[in-house]
Amino acid sequence: MKNIYYSLIILVGFVNSAYAQDYTLTGQIKDQDGETIPFTSVYVKNTTIGTSANVDGVYKLALSKGTYTITFRNIGYKSIEKVLTILGNHTQNVVLAPESYTLNDVTISANAKDPAYEIIRQAISNRKKHLNEVKEFSCDVYIKGVQKLVGAPKKFFGKDIQRTLDLDTNRRGILYQSESRSIYNCRRPNHIHEEMIASKVAGRNNAFSFNKASDLEINFYNNIMLENVLSSRGFVSPIADRAMFYYRYKLLGVTMDNGVMINKIEVIPRRKHDPVFRGIIYIADDSWRIQGTELYLTKNTGINLIDTLNITQQFIKVQDFYMPSNINFTFNGNVMGFKFDGYYLGVYSNYNLNPNFPDNYFNGEILKVGENVNDKDSTYWAAVRPIPLTLEEKRNYIRKDSIAKRKESKYYLDSLEKANNNITPAKLLLTHYTFNNRYAQRSVKLDPILRSLFYNTVEGFGFKYGITYTQEFENERKYSIRPEVRYGFANNILTGNLSGNYIYDPVKKADVSLSFGSGIYDLNQFGTMNLLSNSLNSLLFGKNFPKFYQKIYINGGTSRLLARGLQGTVSLEYANNRNLVNNTTYSFKKDNEFTSNNPFSPLVETPLFPNYQALTANVLLSYNIKQDYITRPDGTFYQESKYPRIDFSYRKGIKNMFGSDADYDLVALELTKERISAGLWGYFSFVVGAGSFLNNNTVYYPDSKHFRGNNSLTSLPDLRKFSFLDFYQYSTNRHYVEAHLEHNFAGLIMNKVPLLRKIKLEEVIGGSYLTQPNKKNYKEFYFGLQRLIFRATYGFAYDGNKKVQQGFRISYGF
Repeated sequence: MKNIYYSLIILVGFVNSAYAQDYTLTGQIKDQDGETIPFTSVYVKNTTIGTSANVDGVYKLALSKGTYTITFRNIGYKSIEKVLTILGNHTQNVVLAPESYTLNDVTISANAKDPAYEIIRQAISNRKKHLNEVKEFSCDVYIKGVQKLVGAPKKFFGKDIQRTLDLDTNRRGILYQSESRSIYNCRRPNHIHEEMIASKVAGRNNAFSFNKASDLEINFYNNIMLENVLSSRGFVSPIADRAMFYYRYKLLGVTMDNGVMINKIEVIPRRKHDPVFRGIIYIADDSWRIQGTELYLTKNTGINLIDTLNITQQFIKVQDFYMPSNINFTFNGNVMGFKFDGYYLGVYSNYNLNPNFPDNYFNGEILKVGENVNDKDSTYWAAVRPIPLTLEEKRNYIRKDSIAKRKESKYYLDSLEKANNNITPAKLLLTHYTFNNRYAQRSVKLDPILRSLFYNTVEGFGFKYGITYTQEFENERKYSIRPEVRYGFANNILTGNLSGNYIYDPVKKADVSLSFGSGIYDLNQFGTMNLLSNSLNSLLFGKNFPKFYQKIYINGGTSRLLARGLQGTVSLEYANNRNLVNNTTYSFKKDNEFTSNNPFSPLVETPLFPNYQALTANVLLSYNIKQDYITRPDGTFYQESKYPRIDFSYRKGIKNMFGSDADYDLVALELTKERISAGLWGYFSFVVGAGSFLNNNTVYYPDSKHFRGNNSLTSLPDLRKFSFLDFYQYSTNRHYVEAHLEHNFAGLIMNKVPLLRKIKLEEVIGGSYLTQPNKKNYKEFYFGLQRLIFRATYGFAYDGNKKVQQGFRISYGF
């Protein structure tokens, strides 16, 4: 479920892929009132060969000649069996009657707890046993998803929504439609390998669907589900170990199904705003296995982007176990006037519970997308598609696929570029102007003019402007070239540089880069604040936080994936570094507080370092422990590992070569892990690093080890950033230890405050630590609130045991 925000919400389902049979069994499933019943499971009895009906109740199942017993099953209805002899294409319509759940045989004494509680207790006590009782399996997977817009404003930021999103006159239509076929292999508890063999996305002939079978890992035998997906916290299962604390239960009735007594239990939240489900869960007597679910989440539970999510599961008996046969996610929501709904449907089929996977089969590749998975034509899909398309879906494919073919023509692309490449004042001044030639796969992007203007006390008013040229090739290979110029009117220094990057092997994340020229750079290599923020601070408040120097340089490097989770980067730079001084004290504020460009001599302009040359070699090895990845023709895409990332770096100043003055060796090691789940308590993040100059014979200030400090009220969010540490004072050329810890409670407290819970504020606490020879045992502690990209905290800074500063800090952005 980790791709949920790529298109409002990404939910997936499973479907049978039998396609080599000779004939087709089709029909429609309705109830006794003539209403269609969507998403009914249709299986050959005593097998896992089957399919699911579509949203209109229409099903299709491919079979060879022979006689079969076909089972039709849907939660809430009596399952029925039909004995059919298949000699050719066959139509079999079916009427399902509502299941009769009765309490006739259940005795409830006065003042006694509902019998559902004892059933749930038995299910809880058997939860761990059922969680991983099937050690490994493989199955066929078919995934289908449809997302629709059912209402929208006429215009959004001045754009016609009907035309922009290709909707009908009522501003309705399918936004996303996809399907895929794959083979899913699993070894409990957490090893998976999926091979996608076909993929189709409406209107995108060369695209790969978001469908991934492992994203459907919503297993109600787990205590907590959907963590960091629909909200920062997860949601408690109705049969979790502590479920009784969150739920009330009511037995609605019992029924017999193939000799098994099924209990229909209503799941009721004890508190309206707890992160829990509502609805129905079906549990079998004796085995206490889940037989089906009809559960849903609402926005009261803290889900983001959507209003309601319904989760329906059905199970099929495979040998002595029950495996998912059908799962359906339906959802709806309203975001800024855009009303949407949709569903993701699926069925597992052709189970093999004894796959005998070879050694090293699960090597971290959780999904492999073949070279030609999106090349299958409509004839192929008509033959293998187990779930019939609805009329709306057929029309959507035909229309969007024909438009997609037309869009690939040079005539269409030329006409499109003619319209899109129009120069407007807004593009030139505020956003950016891009000249595209999609047919030739090249583009030229111009920086926005207003965002290129700046002011600081070293350069005065100035501009920094660049143009980026990009050329793309097949299989996501591409190169980019960027020239950039910078000029300050107070110091009359013009700098310019040219940089280029070529990605030659996306699968191995391999590239080479080269840049040369000159530029004005922050003395702290991590930067203090962006040009706009510094301009506002200088002009409005008379403060000049950043300090600058000039560098004339040539730099070359390469990066490549060396092994699973191990990325290597090597670079070499030769630079001539020059000290700079302030050249203006202009400010809108009369009593400005400008300091010199030397952070260690704020009242007098004295050189921080002499002009010097430095030849520097850098090596970085970044290792993600047991990192899973997805392989596609256009690259390797690594997933977040549950283990920390280890970064080892080595930087060497090479003495005397080409006149280099630098002479030092710096080694550093860092461990990082963000968003470590703490269940309902939110998540935890940390960064711990240490380093030392093994040799510091000649280390000028720009080559020191710098830290991410902060002297201002506002900043960009960064786990590694200190809240109160000076930007420059405590850089070192010796050794250091640095640590940053933070916990996000994800609304655990604010969710209980009636007037604040709707804002969905998240509570954060954290701390930072630094020790080095000139700043021993420096500590910071903070607490605050955040919502999406905005955060406000209040913190305290201690130098040893002495409190040296406290105050508010505000951050925004990603």
